[in-house]
This record gives sequence, structure tokens and C-alpha cells, in this order.
Amino acid sequence: MNAKLASTRAAVVAMLFLGALTAHAADPQVFDLTAQFRAGGVAVDNLQVFEVGGIVVIRGVTPDAANAAAADEFARSHGYTRVANLVQISEPANDAVIQRAAERELAAHHGLDGCRLRVTSHNGVVHVGGKVHEELQREMAVQLLRNLDGVRGVQADLTLF
Repeated sequence: MNAKLASTRAAVVAMLFLGALTAHAADPQVFDLTAQFRAGGVAVDNLQVFEVGGIVVIRGVTPDAANAAAADEFARSHGYTRVANLVQISEPANDAVIQRAAERELAAHHGLDGCRLRVTSHNGVVHVGGKVHEELQREMAVQLLRNLDGVRGVQADLTLF
């Protein structure tokens, strides 16, 4: 009986050991290469680059397809042969259209009557400045602007009267 118990214990230990090795092999190491790519001049917004199991994964957003291709070429020039280039090509923001839409949207809401607001847009990021009567008006203005087409972000510099 003791020999059978010892044999069973040995089998269980061996299975646990093999399971640990398999789990470790299934969980490859991840290396962050983002700083190296930025230092190499890769011009992609929100750039994230990782090597996972020998594959370089490139993420980000750019309005220029050439920038996405340059990220791929940079990886290959550094010896990586397996590259997953997931950089999204986005249309450049039309800041004039966004600014006009933002001004109309803010002017149309009676909850912002009496506020002194000025709006600009740069690369799809809307900047709203001025004065509001209440903190709730600040939150309303920011939320209205966030929901506009083409807006990638909102920065508010609003003070109370």
C-alpha cells in the first residue's frame, strides 16, 4: 500500500511540475519597446510598442500612412521579422469645422446663458475658456463638446464669475 501511495504522490508531483512548466511557456515575456521607437523618430500619436514572444506589436494613431509604414520599417531595421503593425490611420481633424460646431452647440443651450465662453480647436482637441456662473455649467460645456463629431479631447479653463 505504501509503494502505491508513494507512486501516486510522485505522479501528482510530476503532473504539477509539468503543469507549471507548461503554464510558464504559455505566458511569454513582454518587453516595452515604446521608448526605443520614440527615440528612433517614429511619429505616431499614442504610440505603444511591445515585443511578445518574438512578435513586435505596434499601436497608435496617425493621419499619415507614411508614419505607420515608418514604424514598421523601424522594427524590421532592428532585426524584428514578425511585426504586427496595428497603427490606425485617422483623417486629420478639421479644426475650423469643429470650432464652429462647438460655438453653435454652446450657444444653443440655455443652461449656459450669461456665460462668457471662447472656443478654439487644434488637432481635434477643443479648448474652452471663459467664465461660468456655476460649476454645473462648466461640466455641461465640457460634456456638450465631448459629444461633437471629430472632437478627440476637451480642455477646459473655465472660472467662476
